[in-house]
Amino acid sequence: MAAITSANVASAIVKLVAADALPALVGNLIMGNLVNRDYEPVLANAGDTVNVPIPPSLVANNIAEGGTVQTQNPNLGNAQIVLNTHAEATFQIPDVTRVLAVPDLLKVYMEPAVIAIAESIETSLLNTYAGFTANAPLGTSGTPITEATIDAAETALFAAMVPASEAKYLVVDPNTYSQMRQISRFSEYQTAGEAGLRAIIDGTFGKLKDFFVFRSQYVPYTGSAPLATHNLAFTKNALGLVIRRLPQPLPGTGAIAEYADLGNFGMRVTMSYQPNTLAQQFTVDVLYGCAVLRNNFGVQVNS
Repeated sequence: MAAITSANVASAIVKLVAADALPALVGNLIMGNLVNRDYEPVLANAGDTVNVPIPPSLVANNIAEGGTVQTQNPNLGNAQIVLNTHAEATFQIPDVTRVLAVPDLLKVYMEPAVIAIAESIETSLLNTYAGFTANAPLGTSGTPITEATIDAAETALFAAMVPASEAKYLVVDPNTYSQMRQISRFSEYQTAGEAGLRAIIDGTFGKLKDFFVFRSQYVPYTGSAPLATHNLAFTKNALGLVIRRLPQPLPGTGAIAEYADLGNFGMRVTMSYQPNTLAQQFTVDVLYGCAVLRNNFGVQVNS
């Protein structure tokens, strides 16, 4: 049986914090849970470039009796995503043993750090709206969204050859979501059935015009009043989120790090001692990059 040492205890503390951090991060994500995620437990540094393959397009050949197959030479597409964001949230705990004895206290410390990282990922993904240029932007800036605009967004994605089996998402800001709830055809039982009743009572849409509708506090705004709201309609393969592991701290520096991996997400939790404050310092950080994968699989929906 291995002896219990201070090093073992310190490692166990970091593992416990890491195990508590990642599920909370995933639970606070919207965009991060909808896009194509590429995660590998390999070490990387900020500024590295990751090549994400994009499947090629093939055509069907009508082969006649006695004919030969038509060989195609498809070009595998490639999206280069730069790991250009190193997001971190750091906090100190004066008495770490007390926190570990009371799990609710650990949650109080962890939640703000996790939410800060989730905000960074959500903001980065939503700010890719300008990269969707294959489909013309829909809607008018500073004008409430209409049923016709939502319908046009779904039609644009269908015309762009998005597979019918692939889920479509519409992520909007709080004001746009509120405007959608006030469109009578969407929020009345006699016109929308149970979905309309749910919109009135629960305040949620679920699915609308073949879109799974979500609202986010991080949808970007540009310009001057009235601000342009850049909502986004897309499919999973329209956007890519690449996450890689950060290196371990140098041995002998007094810092201990553990990795937490869950559902194509990965983050590092580092614990170190701060003699100036006589406290244990925890840093939760993640290295990621995001970019457009399939330009025609997304469209801006302005309001």
